[in-house]
Order: sequence, then structure tokens, then C-alpha cells
Amino acid sequence: MSIASKYDPSQTEAKWYAYWMEHKLFSSKVDPSKEPYTIVIPPPNVTGVLHMGHMLNNTIQDVLIRRARMQGKNACWVPGTDHASIATETKVVQLLKEKGIDKKDISREEFLTHAWEWKEKYGGIILEQLKKLGASCDWDRTAFTMDAGLSDAVITVFVDLYRKGKIYRGIRMVNWDPKGQTALSDDEVITKEIASKLYYIKYQIEGETDQYLTIATTRPETIMADVAICINPNDPRFTHLKGKKAIIPLINRAIPIIEDEYVDMEFGTGCLKVTPAHDINDYELGLKHKLEVIDILNDNGTLNEKAEILVGEDRFIARKKIGKLIDEIGQLEKIEDYKSNVGHSERTDAVIEPKLSLQWFLKMDEITKPAFSSVMEDIIQLHPPKFKNMYRAWMENVRDWCISRQLWWGHQIPAFHLPNGEFVVAKTAEEALEMARKEYDSSYTMEDLKQDEDVLDTWFSSWLWPISVFDTEVFSTGKPNEELKYYYPTNDLVTAPEILFFWVARMIIAGYEYMGEKPFKNVYLTGIVRDKQGRKMSKSLGNSPDPLELIAQYGADGVRTGMLFSSPAGNDLPFDEKLVEQGRNFANKIWNAFRLVKGWEIDPKLEGSENKASIAWFENRFQEALEEINDHFEKFRISDALMSTYKLVWDDFCSWYLEMIKPAYQQPIDQATYDRTIVFFEDILKLLHPFMPFLSEEIWHQIKERSVEESLILSTWPDQHSFDKKITEEANQVFEVVSQVRNLRASKGMSPKEALDLSINAKSPELYNRFAAVLRKLANLSSLNFSEKVDNAMSFVVKSDECFIPMGDSINIEEEKANLQKEIEYTKGFLTSVMKKLSNERFVAGAPAQVVENEKKKQADAEAKIKALEESLAKLG
Repeated sequence: MSIASKYDPSQTEAKWYAYWMEHKLFSSKVDPSKEPYTIVIPPPNVTGVLHMGHMLNNTIQDVLIRRARMQGKNACWVPGTDHASIATETKVVQLLKEKGIDKKDISREEFLTHAWEWKEKYGGIILEQLKKLGASCDWDRTAFTMDAGLSDAVITVFVDLYRKGKIYRGIRMVNWDPKGQTALSDDEVITKEIASKLYYIKYQIEGETDQYLTIATTRPETIMADVAICINPNDPRFTHLKGKKAIIPLINRAIPIIEDEYVDMEFGTGCLKVTPAHDINDYELGLKHKLEVIDILNDNGTLNEKAEILVGEDRFIARKKIGKLIDEIGQLEKIEDYKSNVGHSERTDAVIEPKLSLQWFLKMDEITKPAFSSVMEDIIQLHPPKFKNMYRAWMENVRDWCISRQLWWGHQIPAFHLPNGEFVVAKTAEEALEMARKEYDSSYTMEDLKQDEDVLDTWFSSWLWPISVFDTEVFSTGKPNEELKYYYPTNDLVTAPEILFFWVARMIIAGYEYMGEKPFKNVYLTGIVRDKQGRKMSKSLGNSPDPLELIAQYGADGVRTGMLFSSPAGNDLPFDEKLVEQGRNFANKIWNAFRLVKGWEIDPKLEGSENKASIAWFENRFQEALEEINDHFEKFRISDALMSTYKLVWDDFCSWYLEMIKPAYQQPIDQATYDRTIVFFEDILKLLHPFMPFLSEEIWHQIKERSVEESLILSTWPDQHSFDKKITEEANQVFEVVSQVRNLRASKGMSPKEALDLSINAKSPELYNRFAAVLRKLANLSSLNFSEKVDNAMSFVVKSDECFIPMGDSINIEEEKANLQKEIEYTKGFLTSVMKKLSNERFVAGAPAQVVENEKKKQADAEAKIKALEESLAKLG
């Protein structure tokens, strides 16, 4: 088989993905003889296209699933999409508007027809894009949160929780999105600090023409909804106003002046206008003092008739106009610049309005308790564990979940309203009618039932995801099917910290409520992908590259490794295109190493005994690296696992091992060394496969022809064997000698082709004898000797061994002394830093024993080196 001179990802990736798909190598079936390993994909919005966050998240999932598959586990990665009520409805409304259709002018059924058409046309885009990345999902299991079975499960759960008394309907202050025209849960509100204005408005005291009370507010447009002015009873400035009334400017309505210690005497003017309909804190104050509630805003954020003035104006335009009108009547004292924290809709970015609204809620006080303790007790582990504090804070302060949304796209709430003002909750209209007849009026007909207009919050469907993707009937039967019994609980969840509460916590709640068991064992929380300036990547900022263009330019393997080079769990990834360029260069390095090996001619008559030490070293080094890599994986240090693999391949295999055993130009290699090298290469490909699936599979099949069953994706992860750390330490010492000889050549302008004599004052000459062939070859030595002193020689120290290279009469003693002195100072500085670490009691007590032992070894080596360098210096006089 001829090997291309350059690796071409575009040819390789399409070929191997089609091969894996054709032979269903991603598929998983229940198999009691194998241990299941399951990941459910965080379902991306059906409206979505691949962005950098998806790339990072799904690369990590694919790394985990591919490694588990190679470990012999029954790997099952379930893909799917979320119906994303608000985002999808916004898209469809916009699409209809472009066609000249207003949502208000069509029926719900007509709108849903358009929405489903949109979903069928555009809804699968992101999943197709994930295939370009190499995602090895079981595509036959692709789920959608509004599939018939999954939808039925959502409705069943709503009815069940309602009948358990955990869901209720009531008027509460909610977060209102005027753009999406729907309620939002607290978790869907993003708080941003924005520049605003603080308006100081004078309210006249009733019956006193020249006496005013000044109120500072950022929302003058809501003064028409004021129902009281509140002062702190302990504030001496306002004692004379107790029991009096103030008059609202412009509309001249008198409102009482009330007292409450809630008022911060230090903020603004020390008194507060109370607007219960438009502020959550004012609402609580209003309940306490039994105040009237006046809502002056329409659902779209415009002023309604209750405002009395500026009816129909947008709230922000009204704000400026009110400020101007109050100024014109002389009751605007001043305006100050002010920074305020303002809630924005996570989906539409509209400024949130606190609004009293009749909504459906899920009681969260009791249902959250198992989910709270399971994470606190590490039954479910968060990686990194620092997120436990965030989780605790949310769970300890959880509020009832507003689960209704004023939309048409989604799961319509199964509540049926009756002519008598009551409602019944049932899975179907037929069941509802039967209940209504039994409970209220036996003469009711289907026409008397009106299903609730609202749909359920999208998260109310996706919180069932780890269960419903395997079994949609368990919620009604209480008996899990074979798939759910086998695959649940799932193993690892990979997601972003910003949906720790939206989704992760709620899946845990649902898992304990319906399965009595955790939904997953580990939660790996990725960081946010940011640009070089530290900004979150987004379309609006124009700072995010197109992931598919990156794949086209650098190859999927290059992008995957580039994303993972600097993305430790929970920490943000400062993305730089140089990272994916490094990934591509890594792919090219591996390809060139393969071409080098396959280009060697084999002579079966050769013995190859000079390569035994090199082979023994790499066997040990591979096992040492494998132990590191396995440990990183077990601790979810995926980035570290990649870096250990990268160093093993680039440094140890390519830079050292292949150079050590490479035959001379146009000379053959012995069969034994070649065969062992191919085995090493195959083991390396296994380690690379989770990170670089396409390149590794391509080389795997180019090494020799293999059947489908022998594909790398199905091969076995390398076994861990014991290794001799002493061999790798000795080899590192030899490599240091080689590097020092090379540095010396460079500093003296010597040709690499000029063979040199090397003498070593060695404590263990047998160490160098074992690697004599390597030393001669890599350092280009004409001879290797052992001697305590060599005259007229350049010297350097490795560990405590002094090495000499005779220079005849050309040696400069003073220059040599200066170099030795410089090396002594450097090594002393290094020793100081090591000693500082070892004298730190917290470090010694808290670090792993191996790490402390390594530091002590560094101390001993540095001390021995300083001693040898000082002896060398003394010899020069």
C-alpha cells in the first residue's frame, strides 16, 4: 500500500466516519455479559448550529466514550435535541413575519404546523455537524424532547406531581420576558451591570404647597403604579411625615406614607416609593402592609390604561418622557449616572419585568432533598469539586419553580378549564371530561372543556432525559424496561457550569423522584470558551470562529486536540487558533513518523542487539506514561491525559526512540526491532484514538489490512503492566548527556558530523555501557571512555557525573571557569526553589507522597550536581 507524502484529513475523515456508520460500530444493545458505559448528550437546541462550546463539550464526551469502548465496556452515547420553546418560537415567529404572517392572526394549530415544518427542515443541522467532529453517538437512538413517547412521559409526570400535591397554580410575582411574552424561572434570568440613571423626583406632601419629599428611582416610568411611600421609622429626618400622604407627580393621586425598617436609610434619599406590581421587594412590602396592586404594563412592555398617561408607549421611551415631563413641572431635582444590576432574559436578552401573573409552579422544598444530599455526600461527584459550593448555595435557597410558559411550541399543560371556573388535570381530554362529570356536573360535554393555553418550561421535559431516552413508560407503570435497568444510572455527564441548576440539579431531582436512584455518577463541568481578550465567544461580538471552517482547515483531529490542549475541567478555555494549528502539526508529526517506519527496509539476517536497551527503555517509558494517562482519566483530567499522550508520542517516541533505532542512511533494520517498533506504534495509536480518531484509524489500517472487527475503534485499550522506573531514570540521564554534547557543539560552532571523544567520571559506568550504542549514535561519538580527569577538555556535569570532551589547545580556561560558575549559580537557585517547597509544611502534608518524593529526589540530584561542578571548578585552579 503506497503511503501519501502528506496527511489529508478531508479524505480520511469522510471515509472513516462513513465506514464506522456503515458497520454500526457506534451502536449499543443490552448485553448483560458486558459492563455498560453510558453518556446522554446535553441535548442542544433544535434551533442550534455548532459553536465552540459544543465543540469542546462533545469532544470531551467522545474521548470518554471511545476510551470506554476500547476498555471493553458496552459504550452507549445517546444523541438528541431539545425543542427549546422560547428560541424555536422566536425563530418561527420571525419566519412567519418574513412571509407577511402575524402569529396573532393564525390559530395555535396553524402555528404548530409551521413550527413542525421548521423543525423538520432545520432541526437536525447541529447533529449532522457533530458527525464532522467525529462524535461516535449511537445515532439510531437519536431522541427529540417532543417525540411522541417523550412527550407522553412529560405529561404523565405533570399529572403525577399535581396529584401528589407538588404542582399548584397561583398568582405570584414572576420574571416576565416582554419580548418573548412569557414567564421565566429565576435561573433563566442573567443579571448584567448596566449604565443607567438615578432620577430624584419630588413628591408634594398633601395639603402643603411648599413641602416635598424626594425619592430616588431608576424607574420613573412606574410612578403611576406607586401605592405608598415608605420611610424608616428610625429615621429622624422624616418623623414629621408620619401619617401623612404624598401626591404622585403628573397624575396627582394621593398615596400614604408608611413606615418599615426594610428601607435603607443610606441609599438615595432614605425613602422608597412602593410599586408592588413592578418590584419583587415592593410586592412583599405590599403584602405586609395590605397595599393595593396597580399593574401599569402590558405583556409586551408598553404602558396600559391604568398608567393614565403615555398609554401605549414602550417602557423605556416612557422613562425618558416621564423624566422630561416631571422636569417641566419643576419636580425633578436632579439626575445622576448610576450602575445597576438588571435582569435579562437568557433567551431573548430582553430586560426582565417583575410581574404578578397566574402561573403553574412546582414545590421545591421537599423534592430537592435527595438531590442535595447526593451531591454533598459525593454519591454524585462534580468535577472539579469547587462547584459543590455553587450547587449548595442554589439548593439551600431554592424557590418554587415556575414551570408554565406563555407559548404555543412545547408540551401543552394538561389542565382543562370548566365553565364553573374550576379545572381538572388529566392526561387526555377524554379522561378530563370523565373527571369533570364526576366531580362537578354530569352534563358537561367536550365543548365545555378548554385546555390551558400555556406550555411547560423546556427544562420540565429535559429533566427526564437520562430516563426517558431509554424508557418513556416507566413514569406511568413504575416498572423500568430492560434498557433502563441496564443503562441507568448513566456514568458521566459532560456539560457547562451555567446549566448546573437549569438541568443538572433537576435531572438529579427527577432521578430520585422516579427511579429512587442517581441519574449519573460523575458530572464533568467544562469551562467557557473565550477569545484571547478573555471575552466569551459569541456571534454578536463576532469573535467566534466557525467550527466547520476550522475543521476544514486543520482537520477534525487537529481541532479536537487543539481544544483540549488547554481546557482543564471547570476552567475557561482561552482559545487561540495557534492551538488547533498545534493540533494539526501533531497529526502531521505522527503521520511522518509512520512514513519513516514504513519506509525502512528489513534484513532478516541482522541481529539488532544494539537496540535492546532502546526497546527496553521505551517499553518501560510507555508503561510509565500509561499509568499517568489512566490516572488522569480516572480523575477527569482530560487535558492532562492528552498532554501526557502528546509528550509520550512527540518527545519519547519520535524525538528519542525512533532516532535511537533508526538505521543509517540507506541501511536496513533488523526484523526484531522493526516488529517491536510496529507494536509500539500500534499501542500509541490506541492511546491516541480517543483524541484523534480519524488519523489513528487511518494509520491502523495502513499498518496492515484488517477486518471490520479488527478496527481500531473496537481494539483493546493497552494493558497496564509493572515497569522499572530505574530504567527510565537512567535513560533520561543518558539523554541529558546527549543534549549537553549537542549544546556544546552548537556553542562552539562544531559540525554535527564531526565525531567527538567523550570521557565520563561516572559513579556507575555500567549505566553508560548499557546505553553505549545510543550515546555513540545520538551524540556522534568516536569513543566513550571513563576517566576521573581529562586535560584541556570542555566539561559539563549530569547528575553528579562529570563529562569531558578533549579540545586540544583550543580550550579557554577562563571561559570554562565562567561557564562552570554560571552553572553552579543556576543549580543553587533551582535548589533554593525546591527547598522552599519542601520547607512548606502545608505542601509536605497535603501533596501526594509521590510528588513529595520527586521533590526530595530533585534536592539530592541538585546537591550532587553542585558538588561535582565545584570539584570541576577547583580542578581548573
